[in-house]
Amino acid sequence: MTKLVQPVQHQAKFNGVELCWFEWGQPKASEISILLVHATGFHARCWDQVIAAMPGRHVLSVDMRGHGRSEKTGPYNWQSFGDDLSAFMLAQAPKTFIGVGHSMGGHAVAVAAARCPNAFSRLLLVDPVIMSPEVYSSNTSVHADWLDDAGQHPVARRKRRFDSVAGMVANFEGRGSYGVWEPAVLQDYCQFGLLPDAEGSGLVLACPPEVEAEIYMGSTGRNILDEIAGIEIPVTVMRAKTRDADRHEMDFSSSPTWEGLAAFLPQGTDVHLPELTHFIPMQAPKLVAGHIVGDLP
Repeated sequence: MTKLVQPVQHQAKFNGVELCWFEWGQPKASEISILLVHATGFHARCWDQVIAAMPGRHVLSVDMRGHGRSEKTGPYNWQSFGDDLSAFMLAQAPKTFIGVGHSMGGHAVAVAAARCPNAFSRLLLVDPVIMSPEVYSSNTSVHADWLDDAGQHPVARRKRRFDSVAGMVANFEGRGSYGVWEPAVLQDYCQFGLLPDAEGSGLVLACPPEVEAEIYMGSTGRNILDEIAGIEIPVTVMRAKTRDADRHEMDFSSSPTWEGLAAFLPQGTDVHLPELTHFIPMQAPKLVAGHIVGDLP
């Protein structure tokens, strides 16, 4: 497991919600700082192995509302995530960042870049949940097909309590999409994705399953294409394997990203990685780090 200097933890209110974020290193006049934003159901420390591959850089990584150590206050919708991150970035002025977001985090970073044009020098959107115009206009979600007879999303029923971090690791190790993650990333996901159970002994997920399910259900309801069309800075879009349009099982391993997103943006660059799953930062953290610091095209 890669050794990483432990970050400083911060908390403050933005857009009326208390957010937690972690900071590695100190700002340097010679280097642009880096902002990292996680996916639905994840947390700020899922980026630890990416950060370990960028030693010495100044990095901020945010727990979005409902996740990690941030406040568990709704609404848990895509509008709120964009609003929260925009408020957070306005508070960082006049510092400039490379903005990096995975999945839902990519959606939020794109919104923040559109609203705070001086906050970022460039963006890396890692398999962002930004859909095609056709998907948004249809206003339908594949997640609706997976609701049970009581209208509950399967994610809302996921195991939420664990006796230990090791127990959570054992629960996911080698299972489904988790099987392709680097072991150190799975360890980070479990170690920092649990909180003490306020109602008893043991640990509970830092992102409650019902919160995660609510976010998935709203994934196609917030069309940001008009808003982000004017982003003038360079944007690299990393895309995983293409999603099967006729899939009938709940599978998050393929890409939710509009294939035309990079071409749609004024300075977009498309990086298609069909050999990787949607969990690119968990599967290939050094590859992601290389794109962040510019070692890779």
